[in-house]
This record gives sequence, C-alpha cells and structure tokens, in this order.
Amino acid sequence: MALFVFAILMLMAPSSNAEWPPSPGYWPSSKFKTMNFYKGFRNLWGPQHQRIEQNALTIWLDRTSGSGFKSVAPFRSGYFGASIKLQPGYTAGVITAFYLSNNEAHPGFHDEVDIEFLGTTFGKPYTLQTNVYIRGSGDGQIIGREMKFHLWFDPTKDFHHYAILWSPKEIIFFVDDVPIRRYPRKSAETFPMRPMWLYGSIWDASSWATEDGKYKADYRYQPFVARYTNFKASGCTAYAPRWCHAVSASPYRSGELSRQQYSAMRWVQMYHMVYNYCQDSKRDHRLTPECWS
Repeated sequence: MALFVFAILMLMAPSSNAEWPPSPGYWPSSKFKTMNFYKGFRNLWGPQHQRIEQNALTIWLDRTSGSGFKSVAPFRSGYFGASIKLQPGYTAGVITAFYLSNNEAHPGFHDEVDIEFLGTTFGKPYTLQTNVYIRGSGDGQIIGREMKFHLWFDPTKDFHHYAILWSPKEIIFFVDDVPIRRYPRKSAETFPMRPMWLYGSIWDASSWATEDGKYKADYRYQPFVARYTNFKASGCTAYAPRWCHAVSASPYRSGELSRQQYSAMRWVQMYHMVYNYCQDSKRDHRLTPECWS
C-alpha cells in the first residue's frame, strides 16, 4: 500500500526533467488577427531571394545575397508575432531574425528588440537569442542585453510562433505563447521608447553567430531557407492618437503577466536558458544598471 501511495505521489509531483513547459494558461497569439503580408510589409532587400505563397513567406540566403522585409508602418507599442520554420542541417554563421528597430530613422543611435536564431552545426541545437539595444548602433560601442535559450522542441520540424510584446512599461518575449523573458522598464535610459518598425531577415553573420565565430557559413549547403507565416502586428502605430492604449498579452488589461504565465517563464529560464547577460561576470554592469537596480 505504501508503495502504491508513493507511486501516486510521484506521478502528481512536477518533474524537473519535464520536456515541455507548464501551460501558461493564456494564448495571446489567438487574440490578434493575422496580417496579410502584402498589406503590412514590403521587401527591404534581396527581392530575388523572397517568395510569398498563400501568405507564407520564404526568404533565403546564398553566396550572392540574403533577404529582408519591413513593416509599412512604424509602431510605438504592440504585439508582434510570426510563425517561423528554420532550415535543418548545417546552418552555422546564418542568422534568421524577427525584430523591431528604428535603425533607418536613427542610424548609429538606434533602438532594437531582437528575436534571432543563431545557426548551428550538425547535431547541435539552434540558439534563440533575445536582445535589447537602447540608443546604440549595435557596432563599436555595443551594449547588448542578450538572453539565450535552447528550445524544448526542434524548430526545423514545424512552424512555431515567436512574438514580442512591447509596451511603455515592459518587453516580453514569447515562444508558442509561453513567455520566456520579461524586460521591464526601470528607467528612461534603459528602455526603448521611440517608434520602431517590424523586420525579418536572413543573413550571413559568420563573424559571431555560431560559437563566437568559430564556425562560418558554408555555402556548400546553400541555399539557407527560412519560412514565415501567421504574421501579427497589432498595437499603436506612430500615427495613432495619443490616447491609444497598449495591447495586453496577458489575461489582464494592465498587461501584467498572470501567476501561471510567470510559472511557465520560470520553467523555461530554469531548464532552457543558456546565457543571461546580467549573470555574466565578464560584463561591465555599470553599462547595464537594470541588472542591479
């Protein structure tokens, strides 16, 4: 009898080796309409490496060019998502990205919020990098705020939904509606507030993308392909009236994550986070005061 009770308790107890995150209890991607690609976006570069079929976009990189796209409208807050499928095999040096930026409006002094998939070598997982830049070019005097994850699934097998919630008080990154990172506004100096556009791209970042540049893009495996669909961009554009309210990605109008969403995020960070800039002893945290404020 005691053995039977012990077995029941073991089944009821949460497993530290669970392969899938606990349910967040709320699915923000279902709350926002899918956007027609041609109505919401335009080609930015590499048009010959971009193809759209039934609102699914394919972009690719070969030794001649990569490709990128950009939203028609700039935003000052909102929910931004897309379902993305990555290329399997050797993809070292290749970046597939989905991000917010105002680099074209403020070159050399821009803001940026990134979801980037860092290509990899055979048998190793992709790294999902999230990053936030505030009034920095991303070159030279770089102050990145990277958190990196190995996903709990293979992102090359199927489409999965990746999203950014940007409001005046916080940035939240989501994977399949599970929040994986929350970046709160702690000061005006450490938070992006200027309007940004939504972008996607695939490009060669051999100098740093895979194990700090150890492995480069190998064009024997070209083309490197990324597929995007289920585009979502809902919120306050830069042209919306001042009373436009930031959208929420939680059950609450305030936008505050629920207890269940926080629980799911803690699970992801406990079992799948592989780098946190605030925990990097080699960083000068005087440049990232949000880490200790």
